[in-house]
Amino acid sequence: MDAVAAEGPAPEKLTIDLGTETGPFHGGASGTLYGLYGDGVPSRVVVEGMYPRTVTTKAQDGTQHPGGDALEILPAFVAAGGKDVYVYLPDFYRGFPYEWPGATGEERLAGHLDVVRRQVEHVLTLGELKDHVVYVPFNEPEGNMFGEGEWSYDQVSWRTEPDHYFAAWEAAYRLIKDLDPDARVAGPNTCILYPEVRDFLEFAKSHDVLPDIVTWHELSSPAEVRTNIAEYRDLERELGIGPLPVNINEYAHNYHVSVPGQMIQWIAAIEESKVDADIAYWNIAGNLNDSAVEANKANGQWWLYNAYGQLTGNTVRVLAPHPNVQYTLQGVATLDRDKRQARALFGGADGAADIVFEGVDAEVFGAVVHARLVEIPWTGQVGSAEQPLRLRDEELPVTDGKVTLGLTDLDAMSAYHVTLSPGGNGAVARPPAVRWRRTYEAEDATYTGDGYSKNGPEGSPSAVDRFATSGGYHVGGLRTGSDGVLAFDVDVPQDGTYDLAVFAGSHNLADLVREQGPTNVFLRVDGEHPRELRLPLGYKWAVWGHTDTRVELTAGRHRITLAAHDPDLGSTKGDAVVDKLDLLLRSEDETALYDAEFADLGGGARVSHAHRGASGPGVAVLPRGGTVTFWTYAADDGEASVTVDLLGPGEGVWSVNGEAIGRVERGAVPLFLAGGVNKVTVTGTSDRLIVDRLRIAPSRGLLPSTAYAAEEGVLTGTARVTGYPYAVGGKAVDGIGAGPANALTLTVTADRPGRHALTIRYSNGEQPPSTHYNPDPVCRHADISVNGGPAHRVLFPTTFHFNNFWNLSVPVTLRPGLNTITFTADELPDFAGDTRNTFGQRSAQAPVIDQVTVTSLAPTEADVRTR
Repeated sequence: MDAVAAEGPAPEKLTIDLGTETGPFHGGASGTLYGLYGDGVPSRVVVEGMYPRTVTTKAQDGTQHPGGDALEILPAFVAAGGKDVYVYLPDFYRGFPYEWPGATGEERLAGHLDVVRRQVEHVLTLGELKDHVVYVPFNEPEGNMFGEGEWSYDQVSWRTEPDHYFAAWEAAYRLIKDLDPDARVAGPNTCILYPEVRDFLEFAKSHDVLPDIVTWHELSSPAEVRTNIAEYRDLERELGIGPLPVNINEYAHNYHVSVPGQMIQWIAAIEESKVDADIAYWNIAGNLNDSAVEANKANGQWWLYNAYGQLTGNTVRVLAPHPNVQYTLQGVATLDRDKRQARALFGGADGAADIVFEGVDAEVFGAVVHARLVEIPWTGQVGSAEQPLRLRDEELPVTDGKVTLGLTDLDAMSAYHVTLSPGGNGAVARPPAVRWRRTYEAEDATYTGDGYSKNGPEGSPSAVDRFATSGGYHVGGLRTGSDGVLAFDVDVPQDGTYDLAVFAGSHNLADLVREQGPTNVFLRVDGEHPRELRLPLGYKWAVWGHTDTRVELTAGRHRITLAAHDPDLGSTKGDAVVDKLDLLLRSEDETALYDAEFADLGGGARVSHAHRGASGPGVAVLPRGGTVTFWTYAADDGEASVTVDLLGPGEGVWSVNGEAIGRVERGAVPLFLAGGVNKVTVTGTSDRLIVDRLRIAPSRGLLPSTAYAAEEGVLTGTARVTGYPYAVGGKAVDGIGAGPANALTLTVTADRPGRHALTIRYSNGEQPPSTHYNPDPVCRHADISVNGGPAHRVLFPTTFHFNNFWNLSVPVTLRPGLNTITFTADELPDFAGDTRNTFGQRSAQAPVIDQVTVTSLAPTEADVRTR
């Protein structure tokens, strides 16, 4: 630290008191409101890896939003480890306030009770799955059914005159319990914890209709979470009820969602309060509240919740520099004495901070600890993220029971994760994952030409309804007909290949975007090496993703330009805004490393720190049936070189995304990984198997893979070849669906029998009108049949435009030689099979299909033997 820096303010201090435990880790903050559209959107792997305990969603066959039908998401959610599905029964209706039909309040309530009855009758057909259902009879009643508006029961707020609401609650409660005595009912589901909730609880207690779970919303601040939970617990004691489970089933504002540094503050308050909570739904359904990208990718927020869900042991006291104050440094931490690990998640402030661990028990950690620090950066609402970036990996002395990590250059939009383990076991410290990085704000760049606009400020603590934006501002001007050039002057420390990410966005329904879809711009470095970039689409303006490329730079200054016209490549079509440009120089080895002692353990697996020569401070020791699960990242769908590093003898099997691979080999194995998140699980099959780490390196081109153009297939009915500029070869097939006669059939060749990946390049821009602020894109589906066998239904999330193509991979079983793959679709009926949605929320069409690539999931045993 230089003299000038030394004269600045002292770093803030976040103290983690390992000597004061505050109860078992709960994990309740990872719930989601409308975060699941249906099975596969998002993928089960992405759902499972976020560790949600609860999901709140609409009543089955509801018309409030497309997708999210409670009983359709239920089986897959439970299979992914979920606990409870909260059914918003009023979301059966359109509109907000809810447009429940009827000329009088009595008629409206009678109709609503009929909806309640049908929902319970549907649930009773589900067998054991019904035990995962929680009924929410009313939602925000003070602003809806029992408020003052046009659609209320009698235009009188229940907070003023509660009789009608209380009678309706009692009627709904008794109806549900009469049909299913074991059913659970949640309420009152108010906007906040109003003082009148006391009256509700007194009535419910005296009439024997107390909710099984108490729910309300906190569209407020993390400070109010702590305050209101404590107030509610006091109220329970005063009234002689409970303690009842609590679910804050809507929390956080639009400005917070997707931003790890903001969401960790909410997580800390919720975990400290030991309640469940669901992230609020401000945007589109089926992306885990701006955590999931496409079907199987993750942004920074997902990786935060992945780290949160893997905390184990007991939580410990965390003393923040500004206790219970939002937009400051906050955190949550755990101590697992069995694993001999302490973990802390923190963030929310820029600049420097000291992270101080106190009460570091010598019997648990010894005299030296191994500390690993990673950063979970903000990557935008629709911008995918790789695994968290390793910043530091070092051994530190324990002095008087304390360990201090002095940190600088913290980013308030990032969250950070530090893990302490026993040190002194010979682990080699890892270098940082990146050697250098910088952010360059678009509003600070030089713009020449016409059409310039500096837009903002966007989201901020005083404008929480707006989207988070780096620096608060963004720049427009790169659009159809423009001659604009946005120039970034950069200065890099050494020669090398740099990752370059352009954070940008286009509103998919904007006038200049509707025609083509993704806006194209042109990049040059120092006026040379032109290339075309297609910038991300989003569901509104200031929704950020990133377009990535690599550039060769020499040490020193350079000018990187984004232009709306290039003399060699053409002109921009569309309209985009640019937030920032990130440059990053990675470490020289591009192998991704995942240490087993930090992974998810099950079946009796344990962490051991007694194995010198391990890559990190410990290993995972698996008994027979024990498991270690790694959550890994792949940039694209396709082959990767994967190695499980083992110590000593022992045997095991492994799987990728639930697909069995076979025996764990000692050496690199080519495996198909899906673009985005992959779940790799090793299971011990001997009495003892020691797993050190997992390594993932780039493809070596060993798995057979062949691409097939959709337009070369057999088309029947309305299926037709249509021009799409961004399809491979400029053509793709649409018109599939609205009945099985309208189909695409491809003949593909497999050189071996067994499991293969179909990587389907597709587009889906279907989006019916919405009734409120949520855009309501629709997931299309395809019924995929192999060799005339039973069809498998696959959901395809929106790509925001029919000329914007993404990949989605589906595992299938092929026979050697020729195979036929047939794609059809038809409108899905409602739950009972005799009615259909009348608002265009269940598409009859398959997505537009561009090409299908067939790749073996793994080598055969013969391949492995001959490597």
